[in-house]
Amino acid sequence: MRQLCREWRKSTKSLQHSFICSNKMPEGPELHLASLYVNKVCDGVVFTGPVRKSEVSKNPDVPFNCEAYHITAASRGKEVMLTLAPIKRDDPKFRVKTGQADQPMDIVFRFGMSGHFHFSTEDELPKHAHLRFYTKEKPCRVLSFVDTRRFGSWQPNGTWQPGRGPCVMFEYKSFRKNVVLHLSDRAFDRPICEVLLNQKYFNGIGNYLRAEILFRLNIPPFVPARTVLEGLDSDDSSENETTDIRTSVRPKKKGMKGEMSDLLRLCHAVPLEVIDLGGKGYDPEKADYSGFATWLQCYSVDGMKSIQDHSGRTIWFKGDPGPMVPKGSKSPKAKKRAKKEDNHDYTDKKKVARSRPEGTMRTKMVKQETVTKPLKKEKDAWSKEAGSKRKKTQEVSTSQSGKGSAAHRRKSRSAQPAAGSQRRSRRITRQNSK
Repeated sequence: MRQLCREWRKSTKSLQHSFICSNKMPEGPELHLASLYVNKVCDGVVFTGPVRKSEVSKNPDVPFNCEAYHITAASRGKEVMLTLAPIKRDDPKFRVKTGQADQPMDIVFRFGMSGHFHFSTEDELPKHAHLRFYTKEKPCRVLSFVDTRRFGSWQPNGTWQPGRGPCVMFEYKSFRKNVVLHLSDRAFDRPICEVLLNQKYFNGIGNYLRAEILFRLNIPPFVPARTVLEGLDSDDSSENETTDIRTSVRPKKKGMKGEMSDLLRLCHAVPLEVIDLGGKGYDPEKADYSGFATWLQCYSVDGMKSIQDHSGRTIWFKGDPGPMVPKGSKSPKAKKRAKKEDNHDYTDKKKVARSRPEGTMRTKMVKQETVTKPLKKEKDAWSKEAGSKRKKTQEVSTSQSGKGSAAHRRKSRSAQPAAGSQRRSRRITRQNSK
């Protein structure tokens, strides 16, 4: 059995790397790839027991407990739905035990910024596995919903969120009609880069997709959305053509009108290109996503500009940002990779560059000295005057004290003989009386 598990891990390792969704800003393509991953690894696998939730998760408990059930997945825009279907026995005498589920349950997941599914053995369970489904085998395997940042959520007995529009990838006709028929909505008064994140109309579009779509059509991000979308038909003429919509769309260099500048068509075609990459998605830290990195033309690419929109989300673009750029925003700068200079470079050019700050420091020191020297002279003169004044006052006080002491001595001297004569006169009178 251990050998079978090892072989299974080897066979599914490449599959997991190819179908695991992004742990950074998963968008419509990543969630669809996550559903493909679940359907692939759970095909023919029987799950059992209760659905367990981690202690730290604030999401609701899943009240589902079944002796044997299957798991399938489907995606719609930025949502994934897992269906837990109990396995029914053909035996008519078989009865479901109390507390056991006999009806399917749908659980709708929204990934937030770091959610994804992971299928592994129980010993290799990820640290942030917040919802777990256990297989009916030994050793046990676990399908888990992993969410490092805990921004993701799930809803037991859930349905597709009613506030979200049709999926841009797999409900293209409904998506296109929903946008064109509601262009009078106040939401389209905002810049086009911000409207593309409105899931009521563009369900599945996220930050990197909006940058790539606008870049291909050479549309400034901060132009009114209505001016970009008005004039488009609710029905796409290319739908009846035999050619693939992804190959028929090409970026146009100038202007925003015309058949080739159909923004709604690219909102459908560009996400499908990400899916065609083989499921590598957007996660350059965990696996080899060089194919996705080379596919990117604008988002976080060298030479492109970036600025924050009114919601604080960073938009990448090229050229003029447009008239509706947020007030007080810094002037957009093109992204450049910083090159580390060698500290041991002693070329003439480096010496000149190094000598400049030293020269400026010397001039600053000279200026400081010229300022401090006259101040020092004034201070010395003031201290000399104060010293001479103190000397004069001391001399005056000593002279006055000296005069006082001389007068006191003279008084004492004049008083001494008078006292002696009095004593002698008293003696003489006493002798005469005798």
